[in-house]
Amino acid sequence: MDALARLIDELGPAVVTDPARLDAARTDKSGFTASGTPLALVEARAIADVQAVMRIATATRTGVVPRGAGTGLAAGAAGDGGMIVLDLSRMDRILEIDAANETATVEPGVINGDLDAALAPYGLWYAPDPASKSISSIGGNIATNAGGLLCAKYGVTREAVLALKVVLADGRLIETGHRTVKGVTGYDLTALFVGSEGTLGIVVEAVLRVLPRPVGDVVTIGAFFPDVRQAASASTAIVAARLRPAVMELLDGQAVEAIRGHLGDEVIRDAMGPATGDGFLLVQFDQSPAPETTLHAVEVIETAGGQARVSTDAATGDQLLAIRRAFHPSLEARGEVLIEDVSVPRTRLVEAFEAIARISAEYGVRIPTVAHAGDGNLHPNFVLEGGVMTDAVRAAADALFRTALELGGTLTGEHGVGLLKRHHLIDELGPDSYALQRQVKAVFDPLGIVNPGKVFEA
Repeated sequence: MDALARLIDELGPAVVTDPARLDAARTDKSGFTASGTPLALVEARAIADVQAVMRIATATRTGVVPRGAGTGLAAGAAGDGGMIVLDLSRMDRILEIDAANETATVEPGVINGDLDAALAPYGLWYAPDPASKSISSIGGNIATNAGGLLCAKYGVTREAVLALKVVLADGRLIETGHRTVKGVTGYDLTALFVGSEGTLGIVVEAVLRVLPRPVGDVVTIGAFFPDVRQAASASTAIVAARLRPAVMELLDGQAVEAIRGHLGDEVIRDAMGPATGDGFLLVQFDQSPAPETTLHAVEVIETAGGQARVSTDAATGDQLLAIRRAFHPSLEARGEVLIEDVSVPRTRLVEAFEAIARISAEYGVRIPTVAHAGDGNLHPNFVLEGGVMTDAVRAAADALFRTALELGGTLTGEHGVGLLKRHHLIDELGPDSYALQRQVKAVFDPLGIVNPGKVFEA
C-alpha cells in the first residue's frame, strides 16, 4: 500500500487532496512557490495524528513538511512534489496557564497574539513579539526562533521555551527540557529544536516561560534625522549608554516614504509634528523609566542630528508605534514583497546602511529597510515588480548576505534559512561546522524525510 492510501486508511478525513489546498501549501509569505505538488495535506488534531503520519512516512520513505500558519519568510514550510504537508494549525489549544509558576503549555497551532491575550487576565505576558504575532503560530515561532520589536530587552523565543514534546521521524514521542527554573540534566535538546526549522522533528507541545505584564508608564521617543546613518549612529550610542529601551526601531528614507504614502501625511504630522527626514528612529522605554534615562536618550538623539518628540501619553505612543508597524503593509500595498533578514553587530549598523545604499545603486533596485536597532537585525525589502523575482534582485540579495558576513553578522536573525538561503549556509558556518550540523540532522532523521531540502542543500 502506498503512502497516500495508508494515510487515508489510518487518518481518513484528516487527509486533504483538494488541488487548491495542495497548491496553497506550496508557498508561504516569502513568495517562493515549489515546482511540484504535494502528495497530500494532513490536518493533524492530536499528537497521535502526527505520530501516525511520521510512522507512515518512515515506512514509505516519504518526505514530510511541517506547516503552521504559513507565515514563514524563507520557504521553510513550502511543500514540494510527492511530499506530505503536515498541517498543525488545528492543534491550537492552550492546555494550561500556570500563573503561580509563570508558565503556559500550548499546542503548536496557537497564534502568538492569542496566547498573549489569554495571559492578560492573569497579569502575565508572552514576551516574544514578531511583527506577525497576530497571524503567526507558536510552533512556527519556535521553528525559526522568532524575535520581534521587544527582543533586545526581553529575549527571543529560545529564552521563553522551557520544555517541548517532539515527534521524531519514526513516530516516537520524546519530551525535552523541564518546567523548573533551573535544570541542566543532559544535553539541552530543547534549545537544539528551537530554531531547527522543523528539520529534526515535529514540535507538538511547548511549555513556555511567561512574564509579569509590564506595569508603569511608557515613554516613547520618535526622532527624524537628515540621514539614516545619523539615526543608526544614535541607536548605537543609546545601546552604548546602557539605556536599555524595550523597543528601538529604525527606518530609512525609502521606508518612511512608503509609510507616508500608505498612511497619509496627516498621520505622520499628528504623531511627529512638522519634523521630517531620511531616517526615523523610534525608542520606547517601559516600566516608568527614570527621567534622566529619557533626557539622556534625547541628548544622544539631538547630538546625532535628530529632531525628537517625547511622549508619555499612551495614545501618542501608539501613534508613533503605528508608523513603524505600517512598514510592511505599506510595501505590500505596492505589490509582492521579498522581506530579507540579516543581522550585524550593533556597532556596525551605520556600515550596514551604507552598504545597502551602495548595493541599491549598483544593482538599480530600491531597498527600503527597517531595523530592530536594539539588536542589529535589519530587514531590507524588495518590492517585486509584477511579482517577478528578477536577476537584479537576486544579485542584490546575495550581495546583502555577503556584506552581513563581512561585517561580522549573520545571514538570518529570525526568519530562518529555509530554502532561500541554504546555498549561503556554508559561507557562514565554515566546512567543519556545516558537516557537523549535517551529522546532527542525520542522528534525528537518518532517512532525510523531515522537512527535506530545507536548511541544507541535498
